[in-house]
Amino acid sequence: MVFYILDFTAELENLTNLQQQGGCSDPNYSYYFKVKCENCGEISQKETCVVLSESVPLPNGRGTANLVQKCKLCGREGTIQMVPGHGEPLTIERSQAGIRSKLMVFDCRGFEPVNFSFENGWKAESLSGTSFEVDLSEGEFADYDEKGECPVGITNLQASFRVVKKQERAGKTTFV
Repeated sequence: MVFYILDFTAELENLTNLQQQGGCSDPNYSYYFKVKCENCGEISQKETCVVLSESVPLPNGRGTANLVQKCKLCGREGTIQMVPGHGEPLTIERSQAGIRSKLMVFDCRGFEPVNFSFENGWKAESLSGTSFEVDLSEGEFADYDEKGECPVGITNLQASFRVVKKQERAGKTTFV
């Protein structure tokens, strides 16, 4: 098993706390990305959708996973299990400092997640406290905050998957 963390950053203009609509472990948020077979290196042509609230039984009957799929080239099976509770909103302070925020941890067997696609289903707050529903499927967001009397926006979205190690200390699990 290999753990991958999906992290992201963006330039926030007069916005903070960018995260999924239901929070950082939103059970209904759909993650869209391609998968790369660890056996033959084939990258799926279509994006795969993985949702925390949806699981399927493993073929061997030992538990469930959020995704069970076969590589179209070599036929090898792979699974992905999401590990909630490690995400954090992107704040304006993190954005300005160039610090990436974590979205989700994925326990992957046989597949490597690649090419995350931002979609609809996000929220952010203006610096004056106004809440915005955000659609990131176009790669950016722009609006006007009436209360704060200023433009708000999100540009230069970037996301990446990176390998992390699981650490358990004092009963708490972290990924570094």
